[in-house]
Amino acid sequence: MATISQKQIFGWEDVEILGDLERLELLLENMPDDKLMEALEAERGKGRNEYPIRPVWNSILAGIVYQHQSIESLRRELMRNGQLRAVCGFDIMAGTAAIPPSWVYTRFLAKLITHKKLIDEMFERLIRTVAELVPDFGRVLAMDGKQLASYGKAVADEKMREKGDGRRENDADWGTKTHTGTDASGKTWEKVTHWFGFKLHLIVDAKYELPVMYALKKASEGEQPVGRGMIEELAERFPEISERAEYLDADRGYDDTKIIVESWDSLGIKPIIDIRNCWKDGEKTRVVDGLTNVVYDYKGTVSCVCLATGEQHEMAYGGFEGDRQCHKYLCPADHLGIACKGKSRCPISHQVRIPLSCDRRIFTPVARSTYKWKRLYKNRTAVERVNSRIDRVFGFEQHFIRGRKKMELRVGIAFIAMLAMACGRIRQNEPELLRRMLKSVA
Repeated sequence: MATISQKQIFGWEDVEILGDLERLELLLENMPDDKLMEALEAERGKGRNEYPIRPVWNSILAGIVYQHQSIESLRRELMRNGQLRAVCGFDIMAGTAAIPPSWVYTRFLAKLITHKKLIDEMFERLIRTVAELVPDFGRVLAMDGKQLASYGKAVADEKMREKGDGRRENDADWGTKTHTGTDASGKTWEKVTHWFGFKLHLIVDAKYELPVMYALKKASEGEQPVGRGMIEELAERFPEISERAEYLDADRGYDDTKIIVESWDSLGIKPIIDIRNCWKDGEKTRVVDGLTNVVYDYKGTVSCVCLATGEQHEMAYGGFEGDRQCHKYLCPADHLGIACKGKSRCPISHQVRIPLSCDRRIFTPVARSTYKWKRLYKNRTAVERVNSRIDRVFGFEQHFIRGRKKMELRVGIAFIAMLAMACGRIRQNEPELLRRMLKSVA
């Protein structure tokens, strides 16, 4: 199947250049919400229908597109924007009287929480739609965790926590994130941040910057166990994505042997995960088993030690041998022209092979010391852009959400909105893909 470039099919900037009303129409036209609407309408039955379900739902989606942080802000927009009311489906003749009061939205959102399973089904359906429309969607994945701070007051008393009053935060807890690095002078630095709230764990497509999987956890839960669970779940929920995925990028917060082994051994996805120095202080290198004068450091750089002078020379990389599950390294004297006084008695004739089993955390299918690894690792910035978009476009930088269930609902709605707009834009740019989808549905 021919690879189609990002610019031809979809780039998120294609959506951002549209006006608010255009984005909303794009979203509503491509939102697979029929089952949700049928379930809500069935529950209402023959009850009062002053505020029809479809327009109320559409207006909530409009609140995301128009970046309203509260229901009251959304209602004010509906009051002054007759065109928006019409697009949402409110009775044009009723004017502002058609706009539901705040309590209607409160009850409606509470109803949506009970139908979170249908929201999840919409997310999965949209992921599969994008995967069918875009042949290389999911080929390069990126994983990261995002802080979602809560602005409610923490409840220390257990009885108050159980009771709750809707204004306090009963489900969140405190999280800590440590950032380390090295400045221009070579001095290491460390920055520790604390926040009260939740953590959103994400796997996104690094090329198209769209979510593939997500999990909302308490702020205190570690990235590594959540990451392992998401990788296992990926193959179960989206086998078509896990089969086409080639690389998984993540920062050193996900530096974990189990994640690396699960990604490669079980799913065939090459992990591109930054590494922490977990060696003992003062330990610079370790000897490769069975090769007395070949050593490696914690970043996977392999060197040979001259038997005459004791000098270390970085070996030339010879590639990964998939059938043997090992990396090949070449003699630097033969391939890099380095003078070696101990060459005549060196046990390395021309090359050595180092299996991944030598150290599964350090030796991964893409050698950490290569330019390829560094190039692929740059794809990780895609998840940071998605995180930024969650704050800036979807309103999570400042919010009034309290409780885990409400937060999960809002996150889920934000992601299906993102995916629905992407589907719409793809179809606009490539109408032949839409025809193919209609045929497959038929």
